[in-house]
Amino acid sequence: MFPTVREVIALDPVRVGAPRLVAGESGLDRPVRWVHSAEVPDIATLLRGGELVLTTGIGLPADDAGVRAFVNDLAEVGVAGLVVELGRRYTASVPRVMAAAAQKAGMPLIELRRPTPFVRITEAVHSLIVDAQLAELRATEEIHQRFTELSVEGAEPAEVVHQAAQLAGCPVVLENLARQVLAYDAAGDRAELLLDGWEQHSRRVKAQPATGRSGYDPDTGWLVTPVGARGQDWGRLLLRWPASGTAQDFTAARGAALGDPGDLGEPGRAATVETAAPEPPVPAPGEPDLAGAGDEHPLTPPTRLVILLERAASTLALGRLIRRDAEGLERQLHGTLLSALLDHSLPVSEVALRAAALGIQLERRRLVGVVVRHRDESLAAGTEAAQAALRDLADAVSQAVRETKQTALVSAVDDRAVGALLAVRGDEEPALESFAAALRRGRADTLLIAAGSGVDSLREARRSLVEARQVAEAARHDPAGPAVHRLPNVGLAGLLHLLRDEPRLQTFVERQLGALLAYDAEHPRDALLPTLRVFLEQGRNKAAAAAAAHLSRPAFYERLARIERILGVDLDSVQACLSLHVALLARDALRN
Repeated sequence: MFPTVREVIALDPVRVGAPRLVAGESGLDRPVRWVHSAEVPDIATLLRGGELVLTTGIGLPADDAGVRAFVNDLAEVGVAGLVVELGRRYTASVPRVMAAAAQKAGMPLIELRRPTPFVRITEAVHSLIVDAQLAELRATEEIHQRFTELSVEGAEPAEVVHQAAQLAGCPVVLENLARQVLAYDAAGDRAELLLDGWEQHSRRVKAQPATGRSGYDPDTGWLVTPVGARGQDWGRLLLRWPASGTAQDFTAARGAALGDPGDLGEPGRAATVETAAPEPPVPAPGEPDLAGAGDEHPLTPPTRLVILLERAASTLALGRLIRRDAEGLERQLHGTLLSALLDHSLPVSEVALRAAALGIQLERRRLVGVVVRHRDESLAAGTEAAQAALRDLADAVSQAVRETKQTALVSAVDDRAVGALLAVRGDEEPALESFAAALRRGRADTLLIAAGSGVDSLREARRSLVEARQVAEAARHDPAGPAVHRLPNVGLAGLLHLLRDEPRLQTFVERQLGALLAYDAEHPRDALLPTLRVFLEQGRNKAAAAAAAHLSRPAFYERLARIERILGVDLDSVQACLSLHVALLARDALRN
């Protein structure tokens, strides 16, 4: 927003005075906040920093110590520079002690070798500052207007990042907390140079917030602000400033645009900067050592860019909240309609009508019930972690539906599973395959996907949903299996699991194994059911079963004989062993 000392020296009202840089070249890029003319030695007490002080020197101390103290006082309050007009107090040049003190403090000291009206310099600089402030206000207003429009339009993150880069003219990157790039705009730079090794580069950006939430890392040239809301940040927005990578490059570009202030001669005549910088003397006792005070580069990102980045971050955070709230409400409506189909709480015609109002056409479509669940069920149901995992799963299912350009009702159907009623045009198999592929992308084999039989009427949709849920339950016992489990893929164990609530199956288990279970209950240290299980699992091979049970053959044979007596069966009979094996699998299904 403010011009630098270098830019002020390049102004015509200053160049009329034939300016000559005497000391403090390292501070030429300090911003000039205001211009103040003074002829008293204690002017420093009235300044706040950033002023360019103009003086003829007529009121300055005559002794070296007083001149040195005058310069040091100005440096301590942080003035941008000191301009001395020759002719009234100093004729040929400023005192060497003044030049030495200014050089030591890194404060620009310029002498005007011709009479120059200070009022013209003040008017020119103040006009420049006011014009810059007005331009800054206009730019800030444009920023707010642009991002307000993006918020209202519900722009995607990529569009928000693009608009930020366009307004700033600098590369902008949106990353998550794992330093993965979510969106970017290189602003004309090569994307591969911007993103190559991004994670490592991003972790080197150590921007500490100076004010508010944003911070600037001068070592890497990145302006950074967090992205999030409600006390939870989920990413960072980074803007590279200056775009060329170094403050020096930016200074050169800015100087070229405004007129190179390296020419400090008369207007219209080129001249080389003259620098008279004597070796600084050793500080006197009690005098502050200001060496290096001007070495710190004053360039930091302009306020406009900080506002732009924070406004873009707010738009991104608001957009995510709106999308989540909208998706949450939409998912509640989906859940209501799925529940209505499962428990008949609403007429089918009303379900179809309300779904159509949501943009989901369920009539004249092939309807397929789908249930998705995590294979890993280590999280306790009902816990916060399990609920978060279920929400993420529902988001993933909805995303897969969108990616495959299908329509569906999607909602959690219990504490572990997410259900979907896909409305498919044409053949259901390709639609299910593409849906499963999109859902599994990046998740390997962590998900179990089950589908019911396709139906042609919404009145039959309940049957497909119930079948999908039952197949999903049965498939939990199948560590392998197809990408989408269907009823024909369910084996004997899965079938028995589906029938586990059937009283006749429970009666069959009790009839086949009841006597042996009663015996084991009375003799827990000598249980025989494990012996029967290993015998049947080894295909009735007694030698192999004895080895698997870690028993001698005579001991194992004796236990088999006892099982035969207790159950009243012949274990050499294939049919009897088949019935017992089915009963064992059915008992496992009842217990799980």
